[in-house]
Amino acid sequence: MKIYTKTGDKGITALFGGTRVPKHHIRIESYGTVDELNSHLGLIRDQDINQHYKNILMHIQDRLFTIGAILATDPEKNILKNGKERLNIPKISSKDIERLEHEMDVMNEVLPPMTHFVLPGGHQTVSFCHIARCVCRRAERLAVALNDIATLDSNTLIYLNRLSDYLFVLARKLSYDLQANEIKWIPEKT
Repeated sequence: MKIYTKTGDKGITALFGGTRVPKHHIRIESYGTVDELNSHLGLIRDQDINQHYKNILMHIQDRLFTIGAILATDPEKNILKNGKERLNIPKISSKDIERLEHEMDVMNEVLPPMTHFVLPGGHQTVSFCHIARCVCRRAERLAVALNDIATLDSNTLIYLNRLSDYLFVLARKLSYDLQANEIKWIPEKT
């Protein structure tokens, strides 16, 4: 199979279902940002961190591929006349969301309470988490904008929201595990 098809050379690409849209379409921006987030998670997973976190990140990466497929599908081309879906795309479930919440609860049990905002940084791995968190927030904003045009399943939006929270807590937990300095943001007085 060739990687290059030349079908996108004029700035148009195909969604699942065959609809062709400009490469700057909100749907393309949405799933492209989810893909970018997935790559950042791979970078975090490649760090010297606890295997449990690597396993959770791998599961999240799988879920992000599902979200990418959801975002890349033209809903009008996916519904058959009988109301069934033409493409068999998995869904994000409430269990996927609950898993992120559980992981955050477990990590928070050992973390000191937050009294201030935290400046990103302190360790390269922690910084990677903060970058991923920011990309996740952008993916969420784009998915919300897409949802205004073509309604998405609410669990897709909830998952992206919860994932950015998870990445923040993971950054704090990795700071704790790596004994990195967590710098509180204390506004300068002018």
